[in-house]
This record gives sequence, structure tokens and C-alpha cells, in this order.
Amino acid sequence: MKKLTKSIFLFLTLFFLNSSICLADSSYFIDFKKVLNKSKAGSAAQIVLKKNFESESSKFIKQENNLKKKESDIISQKKTITPEEYKKKVDDLRKKVFELQKQKKNSFDNIGKKKNLAKKSLLEALNPIIKKYMEDNNIRLILDKKSVVMGDTNLEITNQIIAILNKEVPSLKIN
Repeated sequence: MKKLTKSIFLFLTLFFLNSSICLADSSYFIDFKKVLNKSKAGSAAQIVLKKNFESESSKFIKQENNLKKKESDIISQKKTITPEEYKKKVDDLRKKVFELQKQKKNSFDNIGKKKNLAKKSLLEALNPIIKKYMEDNNIRLILDKKSVVMGDTNLEITNQIIAILNKEVPSLKIN
């Protein structure tokens, strides 16, 4: 009975040891953040989104400056106009400020949505590339680099995936 127990224990130990060694030999990691930022499609999408953001920002800054000028004009007219007329101009200005804030929020929300859609689109294009890479190189597991506590740099395949992605997906369509 002791011999059977020792045999089973030895078998299970070797089995689990072999499994962990096999998994370690076929486990790699990838830095998805680097793929999104350094690939041609990802960096081009970021440039477009950044230009959109800067364009919208400058447009809103101009409108805010115009409203500030109107505010100073209204304040300078306070003593020359009737209190009812002053109150009407102030209320009108408040409505314009509220509308501008609403437009600004909507605009930046739309840019955020476009950014998320571009990221999702790039990740969807990346999945079949990674799957094929895994099949071609007999890889059983790929982890995101941010989930890896410590690992050999030889197990990182980010640059290889970026090279393949650049060939297969040179750009993204951003609405």
C-alpha cells in the first residue's frame, strides 16, 4: 500500500511539475498599451483625436473669451441702463454660458467616445493577429504586461505583434 501511495504521489508530482514547465515554456506577454500607442494605426488615430481635441478646445476658448468680453461690457453698462434691462442682459449671458458649457461637454464626450471606439477597433483587429501568432509559434498563453509581476524580457512579444499589426492594419477609420 505504501508503495502504491508513493507511486501515485510521484506520478502526480511529476505530472504537475511537467505541466507547469510546459506552461512556462509557452507563456509570453505583450504590452497592449505600447501596441496601442506605437503601432501605425494607433498612433495615427491618436494624432487625429488630438487634433480634434485641440480644434474643439480653441473654438471653445474663443467663445469663452467673447462671453467674458460681453460680461465686462454688461458690467460697464450697469450704471447707464435700468435695473430691469441689466437683469435681462445678465440672464441672457447666463443662458449663453450654460449653453456653451453644455456644447463643450457634449463635444469632449464625443471625442472620448471616438477614442474608445478607435481603441476597441484596434483591439478587434489585434485579436486575430495574436491568435495566428500563437498558432504559428505554439504559444499557449499570452498575458498583458501590466498583469506580469516579473518576467524575462525574452518572453515579451510586443515588438513582433506591432510589426505584424503595422503590415495588416496600417490605419483606422475614425468617424
